[in-house]
Amino acid sequence: MIAYLDSSVVLRVILGQPGQISEWKSITTGVASGLVEVECLRTIDRLHLAGRLSIEESVVRREAVYGVLEALELVELTSALLRRASQPMATPLGTLDAIHLATADLWREARGKEGGLIFATHDRGLALGARASGFRVIGV
Repeated sequence: MIAYLDSSVVLRVILGQPGQISEWKSITTGVASGLVEVECLRTIDRLHLAGRLSIEESVVRREAVYGVLEALELVELTSALLRRASQPMATPLGTLDAIHLATADLWREARGKEGGLIFATHDRGLALGARASGFRVIGV
């Protein structure tokens, strides 16, 4: 399975939270925006500063993020990508979600695999936007 992964999916796995996508082990190619690194590491830092992760736990989780990132095909932010994310969309999305959806769209277009990329998210609003863009969605 080829899946676009947003940060919510990666974080649930890294943090061992309930409700992880059952298809995680079936993903043969994971695609993600370069935003995932920043979003995941910022979340871990916020959890540590809020006292919800010890320094040791936060170091382990940060290492796990880097391990997951090494296995993913990361799509870097480019001006073309940001232009795509700033265009009108079928559903209301915030900036980061628009970047995630634009990233998946551009990756799918570049590969010509219109039906092959599945969109994985735990965010209902982003899932709705992805469905409106023709993606099969898992995680919500």
